[in-house]
Amino acid sequence: MARKAKRDLTIEQQLARGPIDLPFLALVMILVAIGLIMVLSASYASAMYNMTPKITNTKGDPLYYFKRQFGFAVLGVVAMFVISKIDYQHFRWMSVFVLGASIVLMALVFVPGIGKSGGGAQRWVNIFGIRFQPSEIAKVGVIMFFAAGLSKRSSQLGPPKKWSKRTFTGRMAARLDSVGLLELVPYGIVLVVVLGIIAMQHHMSGMVLVIVAAASVLFAAGVSLVWFGLGGAAVGGALWFIITQTEYMTQRIRIWQDPTSDLQGDGFQPWQSRIAIGSGGLLGKGLGNSQQKYLFLPEEHNDYIFSVVCEELGIVGACVIMALFALLIIRGYWLALHARDRFGTLLVVGITSLLAFQTFFNIGVVTGFLPPTGISLPFFSYGGTALAIQLAEMGMVLSVSRQIAAPKAE
Repeated sequence: MARKAKRDLTIEQQLARGPIDLPFLALVMILVAIGLIMVLSASYASAMYNMTPKITNTKGDPLYYFKRQFGFAVLGVVAMFVISKIDYQHFRWMSVFVLGASIVLMALVFVPGIGKSGGGAQRWVNIFGIRFQPSEIAKVGVIMFFAAGLSKRSSQLGPPKKWSKRTFTGRMAARLDSVGLLELVPYGIVLVVVLGIIAMQHHMSGMVLVIVAAASVLFAAGVSLVWFGLGGAAVGGALWFIITQTEYMTQRIRIWQDPTSDLQGDGFQPWQSRIAIGSGGLLGKGLGNSQQKYLFLPEEHNDYIFSVVCEELGIVGACVIMALFALLIIRGYWLALHARDRFGTLLVVGITSLLAFQTFFNIGVVTGFLPPTGISLPFFSYGGTALAIQLAEMGMVLSVSRQIAAPKAE
């Protein structure tokens, strides 16, 4: 009966039940496990002394952060396996709903009683007692929407539209269509809306990651490099304006260049991070033996957890973790290259690029290579909903990997 039932399945259903990519899964699980261990090691001091009672009341429980992170990790792993069993073709129609839901949630940030602020920014919502950043969902929504639309570029868009040459509007439309601009208009509108809402939240790092995710999908879809040049110039000009015309960003650049100029203020955190990294040396002080986490280094279990990694595990341990991230990213791109169709390729490219740049930005900030951005380290930084969403993204990649043995399709 089992064999007959299997024969009754369509080819698409049989492909969706194929084996997941074990190397990718193993790397994800290893990084999550190490991340949980580091959250436990980095957070128990601040949890025990309840350093942020206005934001999180730990009640003196040294395991508070670890237990919450572990619970969300279990939830995320379950979600990853459930999503990996879904035929990824369903993500096409789901993309509009995910993007729409993320926009609504980001708008709720500004609703009193639901939206929450912290660190001078308004970027969180609290729904049913769960506090999270809707921009995390927006990143996935943008990737899914762009991948679903751009995967149709060559096979389903059909021949160019015929515009009337008798009117100025028709001639302009024909010209813009010939250079590929009209094709990008819907994606540009979506990007402007999402970035506009995130900008109102004073969430510069979120804007950067959304731009990176969108650009990676556009690049993989074969959009002309001319538009990347123009877009890059526009983004660069906007960043220059923000950095030079806003005191907040100007101060960040100043502190990045010389943390010792304000050791009693904004320079304290990056300077303590460098002390942690330097004191770890080659082999580190040993797991659990960090001194900087004892109320010296702010955000030691969040954005700056990699500093504790360097202090406890040394340069060798930090390099091993970076190597694991590199292998995961390389494997992700390998899966993208071997995906069954263009949609799968674009989806995996977007998710993998988001992971790659987020890892690069966080480690760059922690080590002083980049100015502070507020970007967390995937699988490591404390944040239950962010971890669950990241694991859900990995489930989408694994869903694509199930059909990797099938012949290429358009």
